[in-house]
Amino acid sequence: MRIYPIQSEEDHERALSRIEGLMERVRSADEDAEIDALVTLVSAYEDKHFPIPTPTPLTIIEFMMDQNGLTRKDLEPMIGSRARVSEVLSGKRPLTLAMIRALSVALHIPADLLIGTELKRKPAARIAKRIAVRRYGLSETSRSRKKSAAAA
Repeated sequence: MRIYPIQSEEDHERALSRIEGLMERVRSADEDAEIDALVTLVSAYEDKHFPIPTPTPLTIIEFMMDQNGLTRKDLEPMIGSRARVSEVLSGKRPLTLAMIRALSVALHIPADLLIGTELKRKPAARIAKRIAVRRYGLSETSRSRKKSAAAA
């Protein structure tokens, strides 16, 4: 049994070929251990080099609509008006807790998948500007003038 770390595409292909060869025959205990080690290494390599992104809530909803033959109109009882369904499916409006509950029950989707993890964050510079305006009553132009005057 020779186990090598999988560091390249060639190593990956060689490990897959070895696993396939071992799977097609009656194996000894050592060969079973080799398969186990190779599968662990291949899995780690694939997780690092071929990650599968987590689907967004909208992708999950669209998939379930496709699988169940649903149209946008079918989502109206769960989301609201036709306009609201359109806004949600286009990403312009986030899902509310009530929508998540209704979609979860009706489409048999775990609610945690509909909550999502993406947060829309404002750029730090914009936040810093708002804090300065509130705290010191300064606008962007007056702050830059004060900096210029202090530097001179």
